Amino acid sequence: MLIINNFCLVLGGIAIFMIGMEMMGANLEKAAGRNIRTLMGKATANRFAGIGTGAAITALIQSSSATTVMLVGFVNVGLMTLSQAASVIMGANIGTTISAFISALSSGGAELKVASVFAFVAFVGILMTMISKSDRNKRVGSILSGLGMIFIGLNVMSVSVNELTAEGSEVGDAIRALFASLGNNADNLTWEVPVLFLIGLVLTGIMQSSSAITAIIISLASAGLMNLQMSMCVVLGTNVGTCVTAVISSIGTTTNAKRTACVHLLFNIFGCLIFILPVSIWGRQIAGFISGIIPKTSWQIAIFHLFFNVVTTFILVWFLDYLVKLACIIVPDKAEASKVSPNQILDERILKTPAIAVGQARQEIVRMGQLAFKNYKRSINMLLSGSMDGKDEFDASEKEIDALNKYITQFLIKLSSQEISETDEKKVSSFYHVTSDIERIGDYAENITEYAQTLIDNNAKFSEHAIDEIKEMDANLSELYKYVEMAFAGHNLSYTQNIENAENATDAMCRKMQQSHIRRTNEGRCSPEAGSVFLQLAVNMERIGDHMFNISNSIKSYVHAEEQQ
Repeated sequence: MLIINNFCLVLGGIAIFMIGMEMMGANLEKAAGRNIRTLMGKATANRFAGIGTGAAITALIQSSSATTVMLVGFVNVGLMTLSQAASVIMGANIGTTISAFISALSSGGAELKVASVFAFVAFVGILMTMISKSDRNKRVGSILSGLGMIFIGLNVMSVSVNELTAEGSEVGDAIRALFASLGNNADNLTWEVPVLFLIGLVLTGIMQSSSAITAIIISLASAGLMNLQMSMCVVLGTNVGTCVTAVISSIGTTTNAKRTACVHLLFNIFGCLIFILPVSIWGRQIAGFISGIIPKTSWQIAIFHLFFNVVTTFILVWFLDYLVKLACIIVPDKAEASKVSPNQILDERILKTPAIAVGQARQEIVRMGQLAFKNYKRSINMLLSGSMDGKDEFDASEKEIDALNKYITQFLIKLSSQEISETDEKKVSSFYHVTSDIERIGDYAENITEYAQTLIDNNAKFSEHAIDEIKEMDANLSELYKYVEMAFAGHNLSYTQNIENAENATDAMCRKMQQSHIRRTNEGRCSPEAGSVFLQLAVNMERIGDHMFNISNSIKSYVHAEEQQ
């Protein structure tokens, strides 16, 4: 029963630790969503800025795997180049070492009572989430709860391991003998090195968390089951095992996104190759040197973890271009569609970073709007020229608009199910209406092509005055579209007056077209076929203007909310 109870408590401690890491990291990521977007922008400056960005983001969200998966998504949608992502990956490996220091801190002496302090922090956090009505305070409470759960999980794990391996008990002595056979009492490791390395690799690949495995290593080392040399071998394995998540996430992505995961794997493999030989041959001397500076085993492991990633980064940063070239050789180019599809732009991997996902959705909606307006211009050209030569291009574009409308809506539904800020929630709600407005503009453009076909079939033509009025209305709509696109793409209200003036001009022009039509009909200067088309055309063009105006109005709610933050 002692074995069963303590083994279950160890597993429970791991579960609490991982839940706490996820809770704290996810809420920190959402709270700092706009800052992450800013940091990613700075990563494009140079490779050293990229390293700093990767370290900062990973320290924030407490997962190098999450950062790398995020990068795979960014490269997949074109937000970053492969070289930029490679430098961020190097920094991510440094940032992830903070979890080892958290684990080391939890193994402080009994007088420190770290777990007790953070258990109280978790209680305060859960109270904040229950009592507070503010989303920001609830998020802070979740961050505190997650932080507290990390230390509680580590404490449960550590205490259970100590009880399970207590000296003098039959079970404890058997477990200690097992670890001794793996080299705990050996001066130098030989065959044990690849075994320990593979243990770290496989366990991390299965659990997809190098932080959790590192925490287990520290608990075992604190209980005297593993020496520093053994721990170093397992840590090297965890650094390769953590690449599994990124490799899995790259399945079904673009070539460069696959190469991003490949760069992550290559970086950690080369890092292990640099360290594995010294650790195998001079492991006892290295361990003795570190022990002479830092007495506690838990802190020794954390320091080695940091040292490994910093030294590997320092060496390989000068060979970054060669790493990228090697990844390009391993993952060769393949024939990819030249046209960008919506599932490449709106990669579901970026849903993990809602602030970025919202920006990508806006970008794709802008593209959908451009396609719809180009189709409108094609329809007007067909109407005025009396030729349907552009109909094939129009039909292909209309299918793309319909596909975009469907895919963007599905993406927005998934995005709205994430834990997003109040401002982003307003943006997503607005985007639903905007995509609908754009889709309606495309439908009205389709109506105009039908009017053009009707004129051709009936051999009817507009008068010169009617053509001049259509061109004037078209100019007003073009002006309105220009300002609406700038306002929506840049969520900028400074164009409000220009939009209102252009929209009023379209309304006035619609009335003028209707009045002119009545006058020309009374004077007998308009055929029934052309007159019927002209009236419907005026109404359709005015409604296109209305939908554009709706789009400009939709941004007001969340722009005001952003300005208040």
